[in-house]
Amino acid sequence: MTKERLKALLAEYGQLALYTYLGLFAVVLTGFIVAIKAGFAVASTEGTLTVVGAAWLATKATQPLRIAATLALTPLVSVALRKLRGQRATRPPAPPEPTPTEPKAD
Repeated sequence: MTKERLKALLAEYGQLALYTYLGLFAVVLTGFIVAIKAGFAVASTEGTLTVVGAAWLATKATQPLRIAATLALTPLVSVALRKLRGQRATRPPAPPEPTPTEPKAD
């Protein structure tokens, strides 16, 4: 189910969906790095894993949540970007107004 929704999201929003996902990834990874350096104890930091490695593993564990967040946030990001650029929401163009025709003289 999610795989189809992701494909549909990519088809509709293209690179914006990918950028949203990568942005979430960067924020979560940075958050884990900061938390681990601040003293948040992660069992996997014991041993040979570095702080970045432990943060990457923790970020990887949140992947299903990040995918769900991407599905929810990408349409909102699209609307926000359109507003920032001063564009209206995408709507199909209105049909042209019919031109008045002159009645035929008989």
